[in-house]
Amino acid sequence: MIEVKLHDIGEGMTEAVVVHYLVKKGDRVQVDQPLVEVQTDKMVAEIPSPAAGVIQDIFVPEGQVISVGTTVLALETEETRQHVKSAHMNHPPVAVAPEKKTAPSTRTVKQRILASPYTRKIAREHGVDLAKIVGTGPAGRITDDDVHRFLQSQQEKEDVESKTKILTKMDAPKEKKNAIPFRGRRKQIAKKMTHSLFTIPHCTHFEEVDVTELMKFREELKEHNISISATAFFIKALSLSLKRFPIFNAKLDEKHEVIHLECEHHIGIAVDTEEGLIVPVIKHVENKSLREIHDEVKRLTQKAQENKLTLEDVTGGTFTISNVGPLGGSIGATPIINHPEVALMAFHKTKKRPVVTEDDEIAIRLMMNISMSFDHRVADGAAAVAFTNCFAQFIENPKLMLMELV
Repeated sequence: MIEVKLHDIGEGMTEAVVVHYLVKKGDRVQVDQPLVEVQTDKMVAEIPSPAAGVIQDIFVPEGQVISVGTTVLALETEETRQHVKSAHMNHPPVAVAPEKKTAPSTRTVKQRILASPYTRKIAREHGVDLAKIVGTGPAGRITDDDVHRFLQSQQEKEDVESKTKILTKMDAPKEKKNAIPFRGRRKQIAKKMTHSLFTIPHCTHFEEVDVTELMKFREELKEHNISISATAFFIKALSLSLKRFPIFNAKLDEKHEVIHLECEHHIGIAVDTEEGLIVPVIKHVENKSLREIHDEVKRLTQKAQENKLTLEDVTGGTFTISNVGPLGGSIGATPIINHPEVALMAFHKTKKRPVVTEDDEIAIRLMMNISMSFDHRVADGAAAVAFTNCFAQFIENPKLMLMELV
């Protein structure tokens, strides 16, 4: 018997939530076949089968939080079966009372259903058994469209049946659901936030940035069929500022009493999803062009929304940003630092405001507030002000940013 356990899938993970089993007791599985989906604070991962065999038992129910090393299910292989058989043969037979013979039972081997974790997630949310769907993808793989077509056909069937029935439970009391399960990613987010907030002495600096020239420059680029998001400019300006203030691209090692200045700029972007907050990471921003950053933000955001991020996508960050402007947040916030990083910057909604110019005239400018939280153990307030001023200079004069890239 082989015990399949939860193993550490990255960055010192200590626990995970059992989301969904992809097999059931009695199923025959192959090597590396996905057995169960588990969710950490960063991603949904699959635990593969270590060998070919038959599922003998499932020990942990769906929805339960388990620690690394916990046995999730048991697998019987041909090798373990032969070992048990030989052990019985080495013992003398024991006389037993004759039993009534019954017809031998036959076991059907379940054919493996090919579908991505995201497709399985859609099916689970709608209560669909994937075994009832014929896949149209390569090698019979079930696609998202297959699930949606099946749901549509079921709905049409239900509409026809509903016309022949009379509902008699109109006066039945409706069940009230006021409780929201506190588990999965929400529980992991809470744990991470609590640890960061009570470990790091947070200090937040607020600044106002004029983005008028940046928005004009973006419009000029569009005339040449070049579309670069404002977020991409923010990330690049941030990277250029980190070159001058590397103390904010660092990690504090309290155990060895040393501050590690990171050479690479791996910028995490906070993304709001149906499952909760997730932070995919854009690697080596210091070496990427604006267009490359734009494409990477778009790619990672889409993967986050579809719950398809890999471990590589969500690890290794050195600085995090949160663009809450599109959500309507225009004044400010006190963002919580993504430990073990030492700083996080939030961008708020751009708004037209009256501003006094250098010529003492009133002008309407497009302004944006930023909030930067930093670890006061690692940096002082003066450094935070200088850093945000450097960032603002690049944003307010976008062509200076291009000069840095020459």
